[in-house]
Amino acid sequence: MNDTEKTPVTETAGAPQELTGTDALAEFRKNHRAYKFKETPKPVRILFIVLKYLVLIGACLLVILPLFVVLLGAFKTHDEYITTSVFALPAEPQWSNFATAFMDGDVLRGLLNTFIILVISCAGTIITGTMTAFVLQRFNSLFSRIVKAVFLVAALLPNISMQVTVFQVINALGLYNTIWAPCILYIGTDIISIYIFMQFLNNISTSLDESAFLDGANYFRIYWSIILPMLRPAIATVLVIKFVGIYNDFYTANLYMPSKDLGVVSTALYRFIGPYGAKWEIIFAGIIICIIPSLIIFITLQKFIYSNLVTGSVKE
Repeated sequence: MNDTEKTPVTETAGAPQELTGTDALAEFRKNHRAYKFKETPKPVRILFIVLKYLVLIGACLLVILPLFVVLLGAFKTHDEYITTSVFALPAEPQWSNFATAFMDGDVLRGLLNTFIILVISCAGTIITGTMTAFVLQRFNSLFSRIVKAVFLVAALLPNISMQVTVFQVINALGLYNTIWAPCILYIGTDIISIYIFMQFLNNISTSLDESAFLDGANYFRIYWSIILPMLRPAIATVLVIKFVGIYNDFYTANLYMPSKDLGVVSTALYRFIGPYGAKWEIIFAGIIICIIPSLIIFITLQKFIYSNLVTGSVKE
C-alpha cells in the first residue's frame, strides 16, 4: 500500500465517528456537558430547572411590572392615583392626560429637539466612526497604535471627572445653551462605536481593498463603495445603541441646554415635578408617548441587534 494513501475510518458498533478540527472540539464540548448533566441526580436536575425558570420569571417581572404601573397610572385622575393602589385599574380612562402631556407639557417640543439631536449625532457618529475605524484597522502603523491606546485610556476614564473641562471648552466655543453642544459631545465622545466598527472590519477581507486599489480606486472610493456598505449591520447596531443613549440622557441636555425652548424628552418630563408635588399621571402619560418612538426603532432593527452585536468576537 502506498504511504500516501489513508486507511478509511470504519465505524463499529459503539465506536464514535472520528472527527477533526473544530467539529471534534464542538462534539467533545457537547458530549462533556451532556454527560455531566445526565450524571447529576434527578432531584438536583429538577431543582436546577425550577431555579432557572424562577430566575427568568423574576427578570420578566422586573421589566414588565414598572411598565404596567406606568400604563395604569397614565389613565387615572390625580385624586384616583393618590387614593388607590398602583395596581388598581382606573375607574374611567383619562385620555386627556396624554393631550396635556403632549401639548401643555412641551413633550412635542421635546420630541422635535430630541429628533434633531438624534439625526445630527447619529449621522456624525456613522461618518466619523466608520472613517476612523477604517484608518485604524486597515493601516497598522505606529500612529494608529498610539491612537488606539489613547482611545482605550479615554474610554476607561469616568465622564464625570472631565465635565468641568468639557464645560469650559463648550462655553469658550460659544456653544453653551445651543443645540450644537450635545451634538458635538455625542459625536466626539463615542469611542465605543469606533471599536464596534473595528470589530466588524476584522471580518472584511483586505483582499477586497487590494483588488479595488489595483483597479485604480483611491482610499476614499474604497471606503465609500466597499467598506461602508459592508458595515450596514454594524451601523444598525450602533444606531440603536446611540438612539437609546441619547433618548435617555438627562444630564447632558439639562447641563448644556437649560433653556426651556431647547428642552428634550427627558427634561420635558422632569418639568412636571414642581415644588408642591408631582403630577405623576401626566408624567406617566408623557412616558408612554416617549416610549412609542424607541419601541418602533427597536422592533424595526431588533434582528440586527440580536444577530450582529457580537459578530466578529470569535474567530474560527
